[in-house]
Amino acid sequence: MSAARMTIGEMLAAAVPMARTLGLRFLEAAPERAVVVLPDRADHHNHVGGPHAGAVFALGESAGGALVLAAFGDQLARAVPLAVRAEIAYRKLAMGTVTATATLGRPVAEVVAELDGGVRPEFPVSIVIRREDGAVTGEMTVVWTLRPHG
Repeated sequence: MSAARMTIGEMLAAAVPMARTLGLRFLEAAPERAVVVLPDRADHHNHVGGPHAGAVFALGESAGGALVLAAFGDQLARAVPLAVRAEIAYRKLAMGTVTATATLGRPVAEVVAELDGGVRPEFPVSIVIRREDGAVTGEMTVVWTLRPHG
């Protein structure tokens, strides 16, 4: 499949080996919201039988990355998106399949205006991680930047 016809999820799976390793499924990737699923796999379990905290972190960061690509993909010719810092709070035991939903914390136009003005913008992406029963198992914030090329 040509890069022009690939979905954001397919591009991430092709470019990010960890997404493939975890078997992440990208259900939605739009500038307003991204939804990514971590399937329940025994080889990713921790000592209590749920997904390892590192796998859950990678799920959340990947949902944020999908959102950032959807929101700022048209800026890739001049800047690369990079995670700057992240914080995660594990709220409840995650068991089974878990889903991360990411939302952008600043308007796209505001971030692009900073980039246009020569400022390396930073912007937060909030991620909520849920079990299949809807219980929130984690909350995460990843601060991203668009680093200009060169």
